[in-house]
Formats: sequence, structure tokens, C-alpha cells
Amino acid sequence: MISKKKLFPFIFSFTLVINLYTQKITLEEIWSGKFYPKSISGINSLKNGKQYTILTKNGIEKYSYESFNKISNIISGNYTDYQFSPNENLLLLESESSSIYRHSKTGIYTLYDIKKQTLYEVFNKKPIQEPVFSPDGTKVSFVYENNIYYQEFPSLKITQVTHDGKINKIINGISDWVYEEEFGNVRNFEWSPDGKFIAFIQFDESNVKNINISLYENNLYPKTFSYKYPKAGENNSKVSLYLYNLDKKDAHNIPLNEIDNYYIIKIAFSSTGDLIAITSNRLQNKINYLNINPIKLSTKILVTESSKTWIDTHNLFINFLEDGSFILNSEKNEYNHLYLYNKNGQPIKQLTKGDWEVTKVYGIDEKNGIVYFQSNEKGPNNRVIATVNIKNGKHKILTSELGTHEAAFSSDFSFFIDKFSTTEIPPLYTLRNNLGNILKTLEDNSTLISYSKQKEIDKIEFIDIPTENGISLKSYIIKPKNFNPEKKYPVLMYVYGGPGSQTVNNSWDSFNYWWHQMLAQEGYIIVSVDGRGTGGRGEIFKKLIYKQLGKLELEDQIAAVKWLQLQSFVDPHRIGIWGWSFGGYLTSLCMTKSNGLFKMGIAVAPVTNWKFYDTIYTESFLQTPQENSKGYDENSPINFAHNLEGNFLIIHGTADDNVHFQNSAEMINALIEEGKEFDMAIYPDKNHGIYGGNTRFHLYQKMTNYIKSNL
Repeated sequence: MISKKKLFPFIFSFTLVINLYTQKITLEEIWSGKFYPKSISGINSLKNGKQYTILTKNGIEKYSYESFNKISNIISGNYTDYQFSPNENLLLLESESSSIYRHSKTGIYTLYDIKKQTLYEVFNKKPIQEPVFSPDGTKVSFVYENNIYYQEFPSLKITQVTHDGKINKIINGISDWVYEEEFGNVRNFEWSPDGKFIAFIQFDESNVKNINISLYENNLYPKTFSYKYPKAGENNSKVSLYLYNLDKKDAHNIPLNEIDNYYIIKIAFSSTGDLIAITSNRLQNKINYLNINPIKLSTKILVTESSKTWIDTHNLFINFLEDGSFILNSEKNEYNHLYLYNKNGQPIKQLTKGDWEVTKVYGIDEKNGIVYFQSNEKGPNNRVIATVNIKNGKHKILTSELGTHEAAFSSDFSFFIDKFSTTEIPPLYTLRNNLGNILKTLEDNSTLISYSKQKEIDKIEFIDIPTENGISLKSYIIKPKNFNPEKKYPVLMYVYGGPGSQTVNNSWDSFNYWWHQMLAQEGYIIVSVDGRGTGGRGEIFKKLIYKQLGKLELEDQIAAVKWLQLQSFVDPHRIGIWGWSFGGYLTSLCMTKSNGLFKMGIAVAPVTNWKFYDTIYTESFLQTPQENSKGYDENSPINFAHNLEGNFLIIHGTADDNVHFQNSAEMINALIEEGKEFDMAIYPDKNHGIYGGNTRFHLYQKMTNYIKSNL
């Protein structure tokens, strides 16, 4: 037996070894999900406003807002998504979900009668897209192989609404690739409030050119995946708006010839039963809010908005009140705010004001005349939950903690579940009342907090980097734990920089943040800078980049480097940069157009010539290549391969449907022609996310080794 005197030093030494070991961050723990928080998913408020449901690995569970306790298990099983019928008697259950592109998927669906505890197969268990209940809950509409159907319950009768759907030609009710990617919505069909009509958008892709992607997948002969992808200046799908009458079983085209309708961005029915459509011209600098009478098929313009640059068409909000008046958002006064209009489209008043932006609208409590929204009024890198009174304009912030708040409100807006995080605090889920008071903590991720505190990290610092033109750049810096200001450190910059984006956020990041902290443990300082064109600072700051995408963004990264070089703790000759997608594009520009300021760069899935990228995104910032060839040519890295200096690593997946491998292939060819040395890592059959199996670990190990060897 070992004595206590002899045992204590042993325990102390063993504990010290464990603590020393756990202080080091490893790629294995990052990509095994060790820093990934627990979450509360599938939150759905029931109509009574007193209860909510969540999706768990065991099924769908019901909870009480008032008692904070679990009430019951509605159904057990492993489901990937669910939705209630309007009367909440039925549940549509999704299983065997399979992704298509970034947002789209197919799934196998089952209908569950809660009272009878009976299950019904939806569409004979064929994989369908975007199922949704009719307003009376007796039907489910969906898309199968580019055609719209609906099925009645409990009779199970199936009616086919459209018949001309064909892969790579005609799509009914579902977005084509570019609409999905850039407007962010997949479903483009809607039920009228009385259930008598289904409005839908039809996409004619016939004149859109194909992209063909080789899929190797251990096949003797590679397969080819072919889909329609409109590149800048090329043909888009022709879109048409239809209204299907369920009684007559026919669809009528709604003529929009006299209105700018190159894009039909969004459709919805108002509370009065009229169809609302938002359309825009090709350059997305003019949009129309349309009101369409479903009986007369007459169309009138409610509101038209124009811009000298572009309008953020991916972030449009409109909500109709019972009296026909409506609220929409606009950047027309520099910051994104909410405006009230009467039913005829005449402006009544601006609801929110200030040098900050409304970033999301959660809904409207009409009974009390309150709009609930998310904003950045506590600083560009923070998000709060707030309200504004429609009648008197009184405004209130409901969440005081600095960080990022996201809300899921009860149907009557008396409660909300707040998801709050910072760079140091993983998501904290609390139940709050509509005054913002915390009633109960639902998930605090205490285990993850304890695990994270064992790591040898230094707090992230939010700083403003000054520039010669007087513009300060929102930035963050991560220093090694035992930082010595007398020592000179190499710097790795992380960049994204795309229009309206932000990397300098006060929110939890389970992956890149911890990789950056791991590199800080190796003696690197990590810096990220949001330059001109990024979001959170108003329309002027964001839209300075118009028609010259990449120019000012590059200048600001260079300005940040020059500031860093003046800091006593920075080795001015050891500054590197890395980024993904738009960040890969900016990294490529930095390596080719900064006169050797960067010793090393890693470009993951980069755009190298904007002529290779899609219409909706590219043309809104640059116009078409035919209209603005200078804007394309002067800031595409592929045209400056001859200026490459430093160690350059290009990484790309061959099956990238978003930023095609063509971008890297052409950049590689250009570098070869110029006799430039470079490195590359190609991931066969991987898409824009470059993941699956051991892929992400391998990718980050590759980048880690490259940084250690070259910076």
C-alpha cells in the first residue's frame, strides 16, 4: 500500500500532466466536434402560445412555457424535420432526408394523426421536395421531379397540378440553382388563405447553359453530373408566375410584361387573400412590390424602389396587417430599417431609426401593435432582440448582454427562447418573457464551457484598425496565451470580405476559432479585418465597392497589413493570409496585387475570374461583363498571375457546384504559363464545403503544415 505522503505528489504530478496535456488544442478534437455545442432544434410554438415543441433524437416533445416543464412525447422516432397542420391535429414527419444543393433536399414523409395515432404514407414514400399543408389542413402540396402535386387526407387522393416539369428544362414551384443559392429560398409555391388557389413560379431553363461535373467515386468510367448554371452575362431562366384554381383544375399565367420582372424574387399571399409578388430588373437596382387579385388576375404596383447601386434582394421582408397596411424593410435612408405603408402603397412612417440596422424580423403582434426584430444597435459585431410599437414608435431592447442573440417566439409573442453566444460563451438557451426577463435556463452548455476553459487560449480582442483614408476597420486579434509585447510574432490573417458579410462577430465558432487558437498556441497572431463592402455599418460603407468588386477590399487588407507591420510585436516579414470562397478570392488578390506584402497565402475554393461566377450575385455588384468589362478584368486574380509573390497554396473540390473547379484550374494554368511556383491540394468529388469522412481533418492538417512550413 502506498502511503498518503507518497500518493499526494503522485496525484499532483499526474494531474499536472493531464492539465498540461489538455491545455493544447488538437485538430483531432476540433474536427471530432469537441467544441460543438448542444443545441435545441426544431423549436415550434403551438397556436395557444403556452406550449412549444422541439425535435430530439428520440422524437418530438412538447413543453410548457409557463411551467418550463416537459408535458409529453407527441411521437417517438428518428426524424429530421416536422411541421404541424394549421389546426395542429396532424404532423408531417420527415425522414431519409437527402441534400441536393445548399438549401434544397428531398425527403420521405409520413403524416401522423395525433388524436387517432394513425400514420399515412405521403406520395407512396417517394422522395419529394418542400411539402406544406393547405390552410384547412386537409391537403399537403409538394414537388416531385419538377412538378407540383397535392395529396388529400385521409382519402390519400393525389392530384397533379403541373405536367410539363422536366429535369434541366422546366421547373415548377422549386428554385433553379441560382435562385436557391442567391435568393436563399427553395419553395416557390404558396397556398391562398382560403385554399382555393396555389400560386407558383415556373422556371424555363431551356436556354441556360449546362455545367458538367465529373464524379469519380471509384467508378471505372467517371459519371457526369449536369445542371444549369447561368454565368455572369449569360442567359438566366425565364420565369413566369401562375395561379392554379383547385376547383377548375387549371392554371393561369399572370402577365407581368409591363413590369420589371426579370427576377420574381418572392411570392406570398396577404391576409386579405391577394397575391403579393416582389420582382426586379436584371441588375437588381429596381424592385417592385406587386398586388395581384386572384379572381380578376389584375395587377397593381404597391411600391417601387430604386438604387444607384444595388438592392439587397436576398433580405427583403414584407408583412401585411389585417387592415391591408404593410411593413417592409429598406436601406433607402442608409441603414436597413422598417417602414409602414397603407394598403394602397403610400408611405405612413418610418418605424425604426438610427445608425444601426434591422438584421432580422421575427414577426408582428398585431393585438398589441408590436414588431419584434433583431438588430445590431449595440455595435456591428453584436446582435440584440428588440421591439418597436407601430402606433407610437416606442422602441425597446429586450436583451442587454453583449454578444449575439437569436430568438424563437411563441405564437402570441408572450415568450421567446433566446439563443445567446459570444466568442467565449457557447450558445446559452434561455426562456424569456416578452419583456426580456429570463425565466429559465434551458441549455447552458456547461460541459463545453468547462472543457474550453482547460485550453490555453487568450481572449479575442475586438479592435479598430485605422487607415490612411480615415476609415477605421472593424477587426479582431488573437494573441498567444503568454504574449510578450517585446517579441516579434508572425501573423496569419483570416479574410472573407464579401459584400454584406462579417467575420468580426461576437458569437461562438466551433471550428475556425479553435483552429486559430491552436495556431496561436504555436506562436502565431491571428487577425481578421472587415474592410469596405462588408456588412453591419450601413449602406454607404457596404456599397462603396459597386462596379469595382475586389478593389477597395484589397486596399483595406493591405492597409491592415501596413498597420500591423508598425506594431512592435509583429514580424513585418512574416505575414500570411487565408480565406475560403470570396475569402479565397481576396487571398488570391493579396498574393498577386500587393507587391509581396504577404509571405504566404492559402486560397480555398477561390473565385479567380468573376466571369466564371453566377448572374444574380455577380451582376448585382459588377453589372454584366458586357456593361462593365473593366470592373471584371482589373480585379480578377487570374489576370495578375505574373505578379504572384510568396508561397501560395490553392485548394479546391472537383465537384464544387458553387465556385466551379474551373476557377482554380484556370488560375493554375495562368501560373504555369508565367512560370510561377505554387502548391495545390485537390479534393476529388467534394463540393464547396470540402467535407465528408476524413476530408475536413485532412484539409486543416494540410493548411496547418503549410503555415508552419512557410510562415
